[in-house]
Amino acid sequence: MEFIFNSILLVLYGTFVLRLAGRKSISQMTVAQTIIMISIGSLMIQPIANKSTYRTFIVAAVFIATLILLEYLQIKFNYIEKMITGKSKVVIHDGKIVEATMKKLRFSVDQLEIRLRQLGISNIADVKTATLEPNGQIGYELMRHAKPLTVGEFEKLMSSFFQIQQTKNKQSQNINIFDELKQEQHQTQHPPRLQ
Repeated sequence: MEFIFNSILLVLYGTFVLRLAGRKSISQMTVAQTIIMISIGSLMIQPIANKSTYRTFIVAAVFIATLILLEYLQIKFNYIEKMITGKSKVVIHDGKIVEATMKKLRFSVDQLEIRLRQLGISNIADVKTATLEPNGQIGYELMRHAKPLTVGEFEKLMSSFFQIQQTKNKQSQNINIFDELKQEQHQTQHPPRLQ
């Protein structure tokens, strides 16, 4: 009975601990976060076999406290963030692959192309800048000609179009009125002859 109680307790505590650590998917975790989560996972199994549940709670709490402290220090000090998490690395600049960076990161062109296709980008030349982020994601900015049209830009375009259309209509009406005035003036100066 104690075995079942400990198992349920560990699942609830594990859920609470992971909730405390933050809402990040595995792909968004830093190296330090991944190591701590793996350590907590393997640590959670031990009490069931060794019957040391409360020691596990304390160790898991120390792990999470360490993780929270590291994250706080990273926010407070840039050099600690650079040391622990790392910074983004530019892998594409002005539509060209930065080979030196790719070699340092041990990141192949095929891997880069796969990631870009997953983002809906089929041509590297359409990318102004692409960075490999510390969490493994690709950040990018498209060239001007490849950027999709936003709703805001479309609304501005349509507004300009309607203004031009209204201006043309007014000019057309003014020309018609001017022509009518000219005809009236011509008729008053040269009345039709009676036969």
